[in-house]
Amino acid sequence: MTSKIFECIAIPSPSFSKHNVLVAEASAHAKRIVINDAGEKFDEAGLANFLNEAKADAAIIGTDPLSSKVISSLKHLKAIGKYGVGCDNVDIAALKAKGIHFGWEGGVNRRSVSELVLGFMLGHQRNIFRSINRMQNGSWQKDGGVQLSEKIIGIVGFGFIGTDLAHLLKPFGCEILVHDILDKTVSCHELGVKQVPYEDLLTRADILSFHVPGSSVTRGMFGPKELTKTKQNLLVINTARGGILDFDAVTKAVLSHKIAGYASDVFPDEPLISSEFKVESGFYFTPHLGGNAAEAVLAMGRSAIKGLKEFWL
Repeated sequence: MTSKIFECIAIPSPSFSKHNVLVAEASAHAKRIVINDAGEKFDEAGLANFLNEAKADAAIIGTDPLSSKVISSLKHLKAIGKYGVGCDNVDIAALKAKGIHFGWEGGVNRRSVSELVLGFMLGHQRNIFRSINRMQNGSWQKDGGVQLSEKIIGIVGFGFIGTDLAHLLKPFGCEILVHDILDKTVSCHELGVKQVPYEDLLTRADILSFHVPGSSVTRGMFGPKELTKTKQNLLVINTARGGILDFDAVTKAVLSHKIAGYASDVFPDEPLISSEFKVESGFYFTPHLGGNAAEAVLAMGRSAIKGLKEFWL
């Protein structure tokens, strides 16, 4: 490898492909660049064809399904930069087995996601979402809800985003309980929060926010069984992965008033047609925009480019 530049960088991610600044910065590291300017969402066959037809020796992958089947079919690829922090769509073991470099950095969008979570909390607690909806429908109804301050917040998963959320909540004087499969004693001590068993979060939390990766371990970790243990005023927030909550069970719990609300940015199948889930009923749904703040998009894109550059080190 005498030249630290790729022959071709292929970018299947529609989000990255339409970002002119990121495309220009990526172009500086290749003789040729191929983008997904049609905005197509690739399945496995489509992704393999896109990468192979471009004869790409490098790629920037977002949520594209980079499975072992796709990886085994790749003819030219030497390096991948991960755009976004989730890796559940990438078979990292298969990449390693084939000798393909994988550049990834965690947590680069943490503030973008944690700010959305804080927005969900405030919007629900103070009846902001419902009040806006009512006024748009011609109703002047004063109901200021309750304060977020001093409530009990349960954070499931105390990694980059979970810890950043705890930082944002400190001025509110909330009691923050966290659950993680790893020992988080040091970070909990630094932030003045308490690590507890999952059962304690379920029974004590006024608000429960999920920040775990999508995996066989976390899939369905909150469903009918867990809903029997929670408070009736509970707000459930999911900005992690759609599959970690039983969507049907949680939506039914809101509609039957077993819990007070469900705020979600991620869903088992996307895009979600959400017209049946009304704000007035306690649903606050957004179209997977947690990590989509302009600053976060730029940071994630530059992290992916950095991941490709590490191939030459």
